[in-house]
Amino acid sequence: MLQKTNAATLAEHDYNEHPESHSVFGFWVYLMTDCILFASLFAVFGVMAHQFAGGPTGKDLFDIPGVALETGVLLLSSITYGFAMLGAHQRKSGTVLGWLAVTFALGVTFLVIELREFSHLIEQGAGPDRSAFLSSFFALVSTHGLHVFTGLIWMVVLMVQVVRSQNLGEQEVRRLTCLSLFWHFLDVVWICVFTFVYLGSVL
Repeated sequence: MLQKTNAATLAEHDYNEHPESHSVFGFWVYLMTDCILFASLFAVFGVMAHQFAGGPTGKDLFDIPGVALETGVLLLSSITYGFAMLGAHQRKSGTVLGWLAVTFALGVTFLVIELREFSHLIEQGAGPDRSAFLSSFFALVSTHGLHVFTGLIWMVVLMVQVVRSQNLGEQEVRRLTCLSLFWHFLDVVWICVFTFVYLGSVL
């Protein structure tokens, strides 16, 4: 009887020390709300895609090879984040930090290319106020870029937490998993942007 009581007490202690977390499920719910946001922006672009107001069209403006490079950089960052997650499950902090640093650099490169594109379009007089087509384009692409920027800040925070932790525990791995879901989600959204916005406007 005493052994059963001790076992129950120990089990209760473990549960209190490592309570079940629903953060990953909650983050899936958040991603669903983000899906609604981007679906709305895609719908607006679909309606405004041919409202040029006498201004330039996608064929006149978009540099597909440059956007393809931008796409490749972001997709590569998704692969490198996958390597970071492999290191996290193996509890290798150095591996995680190394691949997160590479992922961060690729994410920054993506944003630099995107900002250069925006700057070039505005210099050509093709800013968001030129036509409904360009307004919807800037709204959609810049919203995605803002998400990438947020992901990069989040990544830095997690890197600091990994450095401070003596070893990678379940809490750190769970946080890395949530960011992994977010980062891969942004890749999927960008593939839709590349296909629907860029290629759809040029073809």
